[in-house]
Order: sequence, then C-alpha cells, then structure tokens
Amino acid sequence: MSAVLVMGATGKVGRHVVARLRELGHAVRPVSRSSPVRFDWADRSTWQPALAGADTLYLNVWGAVGTADPAEFTELAVRSGVRRIVALSGRGDDGEDYLLKTPYGPWAQAVLDGERAAGESGAEWTIVRPCWFAQTFEEDPKLSELRDGEVAIPVGDGTVPFVDATDIAAVAVAALTEDGHQEQSYELSGPRPLTFPEAVAEIARATGREIRQMPVEIPEYVRRLIGRGYDRAAAEMQAGPFEWLHRGKTGFLSDGVQRAIGREPRDFADYAKRAAATGAWSAGSPK
Repeated sequence: MSAVLVMGATGKVGRHVVARLRELGHAVRPVSRSSPVRFDWADRSTWQPALAGADTLYLNVWGAVGTADPAEFTELAVRSGVRRIVALSGRGDDGEDYLLKTPYGPWAQAVLDGERAAGESGAEWTIVRPCWFAQTFEEDPKLSELRDGEVAIPVGDGTVPFVDATDIAAVAVAALTEDGHQEQSYELSGPRPLTFPEAVAEIARATGREIRQMPVEIPEYVRRLIGRGYDRAAAEMQAGPFEWLHRGKTGFLSDGVQRAIGREPRDFADYAKRAAATGAWSAGSPK
C-alpha cells in the first residue's frame, strides 16, 4: 500500500496532517530528524529511505534553509514514485519581495524555492500559503511571556487574520487525498484581522488571567530576545516578520479555506478557548 510522506510531522501543521490522514484511513509515513524513519535535509542518506513506497508528498522545506535545494529532493521524489506534491508555503503581502530583504529572508526564500520545486517537479502539485498561524502564541518567546503575564512584541498597528493550524492541515489533507486541487494555490487566512494586542486580549479572556501587552520597538525586541538567550542572528530573524507587519499590508483576508474545503475558517477566539483549555498559557507552566 502506498503511503503519504509527511515532512515536519511533529510541527504545528504536520502533526495535524498526520492525525487527519490516519483518521481517514490512509497509510502515513511521518518523518522528522527524530522519527523512526528519519529525515534530515542536511543528510542526503536519509532521503531515499523516507521516500521508499510513497506516492504522495507533503513538502515542508523549513529545515532546508542553508542545507539543501528543495528541487533536488522533489526530483528524487518523482523518480522514486511520488505523483502528487502538496507544498506548505507562506502568504505574501502585496506581491513585493520585502521579506527577502530582512533577516527572515533565508526562510522566505526557502518557501519560494519549495513552491518552485513542487511546480517544476512533473508531479501533480498544490501550494498552501497560510498567513500567520494562530499557534504562534504557543511558541517561545510569546509562550513564555504569556505565561508570565506580560507580552512585549514590536507590533505597531498592523493586523493579521491569524489562521488556525488545524485549518491549514485540513486544506493540505484535502489536496493530498482528493482530486480537483491540482495546480491550485490556496492562500489561507482566518475570518477577521486582529492586532496583536487584540489577539493577546482574546487569550486573556480565554484564560481568565490578566496579560499585559507592552509596546516595544524592534531594536528593543531584539535586545530582549538576546537577553533571553537567543544569539543575535536568531533574534533578528524572529524580528523580521514584525518589520513586515509594520508596513500595514498583512491584514487582508483570503478565501483559500472556503475554496478548498467548503467552509469558513475557524475564528481566533475559538482557537484561544481550545488552547487555554489545555493549560498552554497557565501561569507557572513548564517553560
């Protein structure tokens, strides 16, 4: 039985892709650097074993940054029998390559390379382009700050229609398992734009806790991250998307969830309630 190869299977979206495929009865090969069938972009000896017996590929190129060309992998995938590729990418702002000019540029370039590799592979392809994940609030440094009750993010007045990772996964699974999604690029967003302070307020309501939002400028944000143990390059990379947010062009809505799976995307408030119920942002939780 052919399998669906899911890259980044322990990540924010990948784990939901794996769970949904299994619910639907599909054979799944989840891979990461620590999985039983191991995959590492930097170790080409892991590529062929991961691909063996797979005819469908969920392509996540995040780990390829600085290590490999995604096209090299997709060419091998097609030679190995993969006939359908669904690539996780990212939604742009206004058609400009602005992010490429920030410290976040290598990661922005990687997803563009992943799109190109999927489209030029010769396999059936679908591109999934989500905007900022709602689940970004379950990752450090935001996670630790939410638990501490004080969030310092250099957000300005920019807005984001945060999209739930479960919706991203639902679109990806539809494209992986159904016909009719080939040669489609789905831009995904949630149903309404929020400022970061509004999103933090939703989390505070869901948790029943007081959580302060502190305005900081990007240089101060970088300094704070360095104080938390990030090296300068990592801190500046984390700050890159906020420079994008300050341009005020991230708040537009996209209809990809509706187009792909026929329903409206989940609201951020619903996400916040679900995550709060797990204790994700409880004060004193392990960091």
